[in-house]
Amino acid sequence: MKNNKALILIIFLAFSLVFQTSSFCQDKIVDHIVAIVGGNIILKSDIEKMYIDQQAQGITSDGDMKCEILENFLIDKLLIAEAEMDTLINITDSQVNQQMDGQLQMYIAHFGSEQAVENFFKKPLPDIRAEMRLVVRDQLMSSQMRNKIVEEVTITPAEVRQSFRNLPEEEIPSIPTYYEYAQITMRPLITLEEENRVKAELRELKRKIEEGSSFAAMAVMYSEGPSASSGGEIGFLGRAQMDTEYAAAAFNLKGNKISNVVKSEFGYHIIQLIDRKGDRINTRHILMTPKVSAEAKEQTKNQLDSLANIIRKGDIPFAEAAARFSTDKNSRNNGGIVINPNTLSSKFSVEELQGNVSKTLSAMKINEISDPFEIVDTESRQSAFTIVKLINKVETHKANLQNDYQFLADIFLDKKREKVLKNWISDKQSQTYIRIDNSYANCNFEFSDWIK
Repeated sequence: MKNNKALILIIFLAFSLVFQTSSFCQDKIVDHIVAIVGGNIILKSDIEKMYIDQQAQGITSDGDMKCEILENFLIDKLLIAEAEMDTLINITDSQVNQQMDGQLQMYIAHFGSEQAVENFFKKPLPDIRAEMRLVVRDQLMSSQMRNKIVEEVTITPAEVRQSFRNLPEEEIPSIPTYYEYAQITMRPLITLEEENRVKAELRELKRKIEEGSSFAAMAVMYSEGPSASSGGEIGFLGRAQMDTEYAAAAFNLKGNKISNVVKSEFGYHIIQLIDRKGDRINTRHILMTPKVSAEAKEQTKNQLDSLANIIRKGDIPFAEAAARFSTDKNSRNNGGIVINPNTLSSKFSVEELQGNVSKTLSAMKINEISDPFEIVDTESRQSAFTIVKLINKVETHKANLQNDYQFLADIFLDKKREKVLKNWISDKQSQTYIRIDNSYANCNFEFSDWIK
């Protein structure tokens, strides 16, 4: 990490949870308090553990890394201290649980399996979750406070134009290569026998739970969903946040009754109601997904191959074929054009594409139609096959207002928000009790008023 203070605030929030939780597996370090911000403390072990983590990841600094780490912690604790006094900021158990589940899934995706995660942290997943809870709560509080500080900051088109004109040539950002494409996706058919097998297994689990077995324990052992490690619990959600069929069954449950087998776009479930708060409910579930046979995959791939040839011959337009045959509801009524959920535009950077999609598009010409290849369906999270048509490709280039206005607007808005946040930090330093150990007295902090 270069000593770029403009990026530290963003990078620290993005990686602080990873750094702190990965330190669970480090040797215990003798603690003493090195700083106090309001009612929040920073321990020497916090600094040392993050320093070890950054070294392990090859992160370097032009300055004193431990001083930079301490200032990141100071800023974070300052935000938390303010959030704790703000009655409008409220972190719920559901938010914490959802954040933890998401983080654990990132770990599992990175390491390859739950067992690999447990091996790395040298702890079972329930213990990892327990130790993550306070870290996640603080992260959410800090994030909410940060958002509140900058929520009313906006930027006008005139400001964007003026900011761009004032940029020195060497500071004009580069736009990475991006693609626009359309797709036709087909999911392999699952046999009736396979669906019946899954439903029978879930009915047997329901019977065992009703006879006294723990639903949560059964979820840990048998559920194929991301919430399995937390006993199938998914936290408080409203109807609009759930699959339609799942919500219909879950909201009709009374007491601790177990639902019948429910089919959703993700597979089959049995559901248990945990609690109800207004128009939101907390449920746990066991998810099982029917498996696709090799024969079904081969059949689907051949069907798409035939369809691609028909489109190439001009017998049917790609857009019409997408509307008639694609199983992807998000693109089939849009001529097959895929929309980036991060930006709500049709532009995708290489990093935003599934690996095999990126690899295929990079070798294609404009308006070319690919051969069929396998992907993970974004809706069902199951195997599917797709053909893609490359609509547009823009190579890496220097940004310009005509083609890259939104990209530039986002950059300048971030800078404006960063300035507001820095002013807030400087102001709050003078209003908050802050004490820093003398061993850090010589740190070259960006904000000079930490040491008073």
